[in-house]
Amino acid sequence: MSTHRLIHLCALALALGSLGLTLWHGLEDRGVALAFGVFVAVGELTRWSAPQPGTPARHPGPQPGVAAPLAAAGALAYALVGQAAGEATRHGAAQVVAVVLAASLAGCVPHLARGQHGTLDHLARRVLTVGFAAVCFQPLYNQGAFDAWIGPAYALLLLALLALTALCDAVLAAATARSRTGWPFGPLLQDELRGLLGIGSAVCATGAVMALAVAVAGLWALPVFCLPLLLVQLAFRRYAAVRATYRQTIASLARATEVAGYTPAGHARRVAALSRAVGRDLGLTEPELTVLEHAALMHDIGQLSLVDPVPAGATARLDPAEQRRIALLGGAVVRQTGVDPAVAVVVERQADPWAEQPPAARIVRAVNAYEERARDAGPGGALAALEELRLGTADDYAPEVVESLARTLARESDPAHGWVTHG
Repeated sequence: MSTHRLIHLCALALALGSLGLTLWHGLEDRGVALAFGVFVAVGELTRWSAPQPGTPARHPGPQPGVAAPLAAAGALAYALVGQAAGEATRHGAAQVVAVVLAASLAGCVPHLARGQHGTLDHLARRVLTVGFAAVCFQPLYNQGAFDAWIGPAYALLLLALLALTALCDAVLAAATARSRTGWPFGPLLQDELRGLLGIGSAVCATGAVMALAVAVAGLWALPVFCLPLLLVQLAFRRYAAVRATYRQTIASLARATEVAGYTPAGHARRVAALSRAVGRDLGLTEPELTVLEHAALMHDIGQLSLVDPVPAGATARLDPAEQRRIALLGGAVVRQTGVDPAVAVVVERQADPWAEQPPAARIVRAVNAYEERARDAGPGGALAALEELRLGTADDYAPEVVESLARTLARESDPAHGWVTHG
């Protein structure tokens, strides 16, 4: 059984058990449950989905950070609430899971109606992480185990529980992505943990503050203390919009060679998509993948400096000296655009012997050569191109990159991706 299906089954079992216990014993503290339920549902309605650029839709990659920060903070706060306006609450861990599940389902209806991918994974992670936090806190709190924890010690306790819960969620997210894509688990987990340093830390802090504030001030603390997190979410959306615009600018620059007739239409886009997939397979982290993708988009931009265009833009069949000259011209152009200097380095070194290249340059060179050889070869062209690359692993192409390319093509053989048919 695949990992993501096992996670879904565990979440389903926890959800059904919690719903059954809640229906059997009845809903405690209905006002508190309703307030937190509405808060979580509204947070889910505003859930933000920012897919990774260049990631195929059929195999969604990890999305570092928290997709619904308001809902996550509210759900975690409810799991750690022991008092409301000075009065002890009576709900247990099962009710926490049941209320959060019902509210999340209500808030996810529009996302499910739009067929947004990743919603089931999101719900499974929400159920398991909230259940983890509630099981760690509610039974011990109701037994009086935390009565001696007052002041800063109690606040640190809540933060520690939330940190453990965030780590649990990161592991679940990385394991789900690993199961669905086959990408290495380590870099996926590293990307998830990096996301926790951003909005994830704000979610944990807000969840702890909400739980403490509700204990003293009551339910009016919910809308008051959600405002800072709402502003953070808006700032992250604006940042994502800026990044999207930045990538579109790079893609437009890359299309200059196509508009000028130096390279076939869609060549840069296909090389960038396949390079990113190979980089994932080889374990590159998200910042490294961004540099790789941008370099792959702009890898042919040096051809704009040529007086006589290369036939079909196929630089892989030129002699090494001419390849290096075009690569250096491309790096000079990239440096003039103000793009990350790391991108220019990859473009400049894509024609060097593979043993002297950085990993991103090795990937761009191999993928570009594969795309040039396979796009016009007709049936069987992909296999012939791979065999030709394997024969060139002595000097031209890194063996591990060629094998990763073969694995990626085998995994993504659907012609809809455009990597094998090159239509």
